[in-house]
Amino acid sequence: MGRRIALVVNPTSGRGLGARVAPVVRQRLEAGGLTVDLYETTCAEDVGRIAAEVVASGADGVALVGGDGTLHLGAQVLAKSGMPFGVIPAGTGNDFARGLGVPLKDPVAAADLIVVGRTRDIDLGVAAGEYITTVVAGGFDSLVNKRANAMTWPKGNARYTVATLAELRTFKPLSYVVTVDGERFETDAMLVAVGTGPTYGGGLQILAGAEIDDGLLDVTIIKPVSRLTLLQMFPKLSKATHLGHPAVHTLRGREVRLESPTVTAYGDGEILGPLPIDIGIAPGALTVYA
Repeated sequence: MGRRIALVVNPTSGRGLGARVAPVVRQRLEAGGLTVDLYETTCAEDVGRIAAEVVASGADGVALVGGDGTLHLGAQVLAKSGMPFGVIPAGTGNDFARGLGVPLKDPVAAADLIVVGRTRDIDLGVAAGEYITTVVAGGFDSLVNKRANAMTWPKGNARYTVATLAELRTFKPLSYVVTVDGERFETDAMLVAVGTGPTYGGGLQILAGAEIDDGLLDVTIIKPVSRLTLLQMFPKLSKATHLGHPAVHTLRGREVRLESPTVTAYGDGEILGPLPIDIGIAPGALTVYA
């Protein structure tokens, strides 16, 4: 008998993309010899509840159709459960899938990874009592995130571009205390980003070179620059060519603390709360099809 996979679908992710790709994914999984149990979410709370039901059911694995927010919610339950987790990207940013190397625009190819069944264990960040699958943002980037989350237009990654331009008009550098494995730094900066995966904001390689299974958190600090320079820097993030800029500083460690009096942190695009915040690493916490 073939493996039994729970297909959990957020039908509203990506403005309905989740609902559109789900039948294609199910067909591919079943054609690959898998037995598929279909679940659809109706609200954010459903993701965790359904994931817990799937773990308790004894299924052989779970495939989650959705964006980074949906995957973040699923990871809270599936982390350390030992149940393999397949990602079918259907959101706006899809940075978790991007970090795993999952095809972003081909749901059949993404489903094929689950059919093949090869797994690996990856690290997760831990902050504010939650597992983080990609990046914790604090500063200019978190303000962009907040604005983008509230926008209904434009669609896709263009939303982040518009939000960036809007925030840039009034943003000023912030004062931070950054502590990495006990070593304390005081600095002014445009932003500080911490995480296990390389990208956020739909492919911006803020943590270029980050490896999702090395047991370490990567940290990027962008020191004060002019608004024009920051605007010019964002396209470079897509190609990781920002790393040679003198205002860009990178660190690695297992424990990171961020402090700043006016900053709210976001993780996986979702609000975590105001700084200070402590960020740790959970090595090998999530088993994924990849």
